[in-house]
Amino acid sequence: LQFVESGGGLVQPGGSLRLSCAASGFTLEHYAVGWFRRAPGKERERVSCINSDDAITYIESVKGRFTMSRDNAENTVYLQMNSLKPEDTADYYCARSLVCGYSPHEYDYWGQGTQVTVSS
Repeated sequence: LQFVESGGGLVQPGGSLRLSCAASGFTLEHYAVGWFRRAPGKERERVSCINSDDAITYIESVKGRFTMSRDNAENTVYLQMNSLKPEDTADYYCARSLVCGYSPHEYDYWGQGTQVTVSS
């Protein structure tokens, strides 16, 4: 069972990035998948999550800017991040759960993370 994330990088404020999280060893659409981030000196927080029924939730600070999606054929979830702000700077992780919960402890498999830096 494995998640492989990609798509992070350095971007200027107002720019965009698309993160990918490819799963192997299990079928993503049968699970909930969350995107988490951990900024320097801060607790890990759940940014968005998609349930097996395709319901998606976001934290307030990214609503209207981030869009999560899932491609069942590719067994991959994505996080399209637009209008990026310096406060979005963090390591981003995808993780698997049975249902979308807020606590990281509810997620059993995690990707290795991808770094996002928003800076001019």
